[in-house]
Amino acid sequence: MEAHPQVAGSVILVKPVGFGFSLETAASNGFQRNLPGQDLRAQAMREFDGLVHALTERGIGVTVLDPVDPQAPDAVFPNNWFSTDAQGRIVLYPMEARSRRSERDPNLGGLLGARGFTVVETVALSHWEQQGKALEGTGSLVLDRTARVAYAARSSRTDEAVLQAWCELTGFSPCTFTATMDGRADGQPVYHTNVLMTVGERFAMACMASVPDLHERHLLGSEIAKARKELVQISLEQMHAFAGNALQLRSAQGSFIFLSEQAFRSLQPDQVRQLRKHGELVPVAVPTIETVGGGSIRCMLAENFLPLRPQSCPPH
Repeated sequence: MEAHPQVAGSVILVKPVGFGFSLETAASNGFQRNLPGQDLRAQAMREFDGLVHALTERGIGVTVLDPVDPQAPDAVFPNNWFSTDAQGRIVLYPMEARSRRSERDPNLGGLLGARGFTVVETVALSHWEQQGKALEGTGSLVLDRTARVAYAARSSRTDEAVLQAWCELTGFSPCTFTATMDGRADGQPVYHTNVLMTVGERFAMACMASVPDLHERHLLGSEIAKARKELVQISLEQMHAFAGNALQLRSAQGSFIFLSEQAFRSLQPDQVRQLRKHGELVPVAVPTIETVGGGSIRCMLAENFLPLRPQSCPPH
């Protein structure tokens, strides 16, 4: 089988039509904070439009979808309920919060097929919800697609049994560890792996300090080294500023690393120099989505690896 590309040139986003603070998801997401008395939906839509503009300006293919549930407060984070691959497969994932299960669109394959993409099959893992188990897409999974390694931080949203089933389906090997908000063994788990780390073509950025078990921290570093990725380490404070929630994308114009303005401001000059070897840094302001939703730029982007049908033009 031909090696799967690590970096996508196309993404799928979902409009934040029903955006708001969710008490249900905040129970396991230590990054969420409410901003009462503000027009959150209008602010979130402006931030969303700014990200779409930054993507299109750099030649990244963008597909914007309306949420299947217009009341879903977290629909702006679609990468949690589906993923795609270059073989034309869509995977639908089990979600922890009931309020997020309504985001999942079983007709996604039809929607993307109508946009000119080739969808060979859709695999649903959502039945795991009946057992109270979740695996929230590329929030739970940070994937090294060329080395076939799935990095996964254990949490109530990332169940190891579902992870094993996913690895058997896709041929990945799991690299599991525990990460906490304060780096202490008894600390609150980091809710999603993609908040503490990202993996690009030739680099990985990770908050190693969030992994309290030194053996697991060593294994995590060893996997990154084995894949010959340059490791950019970030601090706990930078993780809380969403520095780990970045995503490398590529177009005919070059390689880009998208991250929030808050994340960019948190980086030190040496970290910026390291990252710029791998692509242009593209900061985008999403403060409302970060604060109220508890997720940042990477959470808003579902990579689209589906092949375009011949003579199909990339969507706008």
